Amino acid sequence: MNRYSKVVVKIGSTLLTGGGTGLDRVMIAAWAEQMASVREQGIDVVLVSSGSIAEGITRLGLKTRPTNISELQATAAVGQMGLVQAYEVCFQAHGIHSAQILLTHADLSNRRRYLNARSTLRALLRFGTVPVVNENDSVSNEEIRFGDNDTLGAMVANLIEADLLIILTDQQGLFDANPTDNPQAKLIERAEANDPQLAQYAGPSAGHLGSGGMQTKVSAAQLAARSGTHTVIVSGRIDQVITRVVQGEALGTFLEASEGHLAARKQWLAGHMRCSGSLTLDDGAVDVLVNRNASLLPIGVKTVSGIFNRGEVVACLAPDGSEVARGLVNYPSDECKQIIGKASRLIPEILGYQDDPELINRENLILTKGSP
Repeated sequence: MNRYSKVVVKIGSTLLTGGGTGLDRVMIAAWAEQMASVREQGIDVVLVSSGSIAEGITRLGLKTRPTNISELQATAAVGQMGLVQAYEVCFQAHGIHSAQILLTHADLSNRRRYLNARSTLRALLRFGTVPVVNENDSVSNEEIRFGDNDTLGAMVANLIEADLLIILTDQQGLFDANPTDNPQAKLIERAEANDPQLAQYAGPSAGHLGSGGMQTKVSAAQLAARSGTHTVIVSGRIDQVITRVVQGEALGTFLEASEGHLAARKQWLAGHMRCSGSLTLDDGAVDVLVNRNASLLPIGVKTVSGIFNRGEVVACLAPDGSEVARGLVNYPSDECKQIIGKASRLIPEILGYQDDPELINRENLILTKGSP
């Protein structure tokens, strides 16, 4: 029996476009066939695909990638048409419907929109489709961008509670040195996703077509690992690479998640990259969160930064400014400022009401540093 039930496959721009010469439809057909085979084994598959800007550059006959944001967005809109058509044709050849999902960071940083996206993806998987997810480059800007589709792949893995994230690239995997410069470089076949040594192995970021390099792939693996998802970084040119990896064959670099799946709410917090504000705690509150598995009370908070509403994600900072946790706050920022440093029993007297005695309930909080 296969150990995986849900798999996310991420394919990068350079791989998809053969280095920028237009969509490699032969390879797209091969990957679609492999994903169809995985589906036949009863395994859910979500595809995270780059390539819209690269395909748009080719379709528009541009000699270089635009730098102006509006031109990039327009190029993505043109390229998205070709990308969707290519996948639709290839999956239909195997009797499988595909579905386009375009996301921005804002879609996953708002809990309601996050839950909507998760519900839609789960419904599509129940229908037997292969959802094709891409960043909504035609409308996103620097404030709402994921920055690269490796990160998006990890976020989608969080969304569907995937067991495995397969990042297909034009490299064999992660090496302990740059194999282009060092012929003695060795492939790292297996490691813990959170091994700090991995950051030193990963080289600088990508070329002109994509926005992610090996660094972003390692970061994505670490993000995916926080919700219990393993990651494989592997060459997409290997014959039957997807089916072989899913079957457990040792290809590329396997980065293992040491923790099991988090509860859905905590998955969202773990994958949440931007917070609406922060709470600076005293040493006692830090100890309570990290070592005693308790909620955060107002009395342990020293300062409030940022403007946020009830239910938004805030970072919990140690006195030295390092983040120790993040969670869904029970009071808006202006009310937090009134009750911090005070006993919970005084909240009704100060605010005129009390929703909760805690600023953040333990069930809505996840440790990001110093977990026991």
